[in-house]
Amino acid sequence: MAWTRSAAYAGRRLLQAVPTVLIIATLNFLLLQLAPGDAADVLAGEAGSATPEFMAQLRQSFGLDQPLWMQLLIYLKRVVSFDLGYSFRHSMPVIQLILSRLGPTLLLMATVFIVSVGTGALLGSLAARNLNRWRDNMISMLTVLAYATPVFWAGLMLIVVFSIKLGWFPTSGMQEIAAFHEGGAKWRDIAHHLVLPALTLTMFYLALYTRLMRASVLEQFSMDYVVTARAKGLTERQIARRHVFRNALLPIVTMAGVQAGALLGGAVVVETVFAWPGLGLLAYEALFARDLNLLLGIFFVSTCLVVVVNLIVDLAYSVLDPRIELR
Repeated sequence: MAWTRSAAYAGRRLLQAVPTVLIIATLNFLLLQLAPGDAADVLAGEAGSATPEFMAQLRQSFGLDQPLWMQLLIYLKRVVSFDLGYSFRHSMPVIQLILSRLGPTLLLMATVFIVSVGTGALLGSLAARNLNRWRDNMISMLTVLAYATPVFWAGLMLIVVFSIKLGWFPTSGMQEIAAFHEGGAKWRDIAHHLVLPALTLTMFYLALYTRLMRASVLEQFSMDYVVTARAKGLTERQIARRHVFRNALLPIVTMAGVQAGALLGGAVVVETVFAWPGLGLLAYEALFARDLNLLLGIFFVSTCLVVVVNLIVDLAYSVLDPRIELR
């Protein structure tokens, strides 16, 4: 019965998200139109020169000769049918190109989410249980330092220390192409390349979740139900494990859903620094190539990912707190 309600709730939420996704797709399209230049200008610049006739032919082939409102309607019609257009830079359909790069980004995002939320919850609980002691002070100092460190600078310093100086990890890429690893060796190679990009992006979010969990645990320990549990004879560890920790996770789960979009933005920086072959690096390349179809496709897929992550967060709420009913 619970699974049926969850499936029905998920279906309703996905239907409700359709207008939101279309509005965001429209805004993305209009914002990109404000940028100077187009695909025809890029191709003409690469060729060195172009006649007005050739430029007109290029714009006609890309559909850029149509009025803006007509281009928007054509784009929305394609989006509804999950046709994201064609990438002139890569000479292949946008959806095919995005799907080939989606796996590395999802792997990076999932790793950062699991490590930052899990470790942040544990460190925040540890800091709260040792309030104003050396553990709390040390954790607080390290989290402030990690939060204040720019992501791109942290990535470059990790490369300098662990790749160039110590030689422990590779500087870039997702795997050693020339090694032709297969099976378990291939996944170990990918995990080896994943360490530094994931660590770079995790540092910021780990600090955020640690500070939030610390404040949440302290707030929960001041609640009336904790006083009642103590009166019943439960130990502090039992109270923390059975009641406080679970309730304190709710703000963490909320923040994780909100940060899904920001995590995709951070992935652009990290993937560029480490040449990680995901959507972030692809978006960076598409931006300079003025490949608007590819950029719009990446934005559309990113929007769908954020919608799905927030749906998972809502479902997780009902698991953590049985009082919350899915309607």
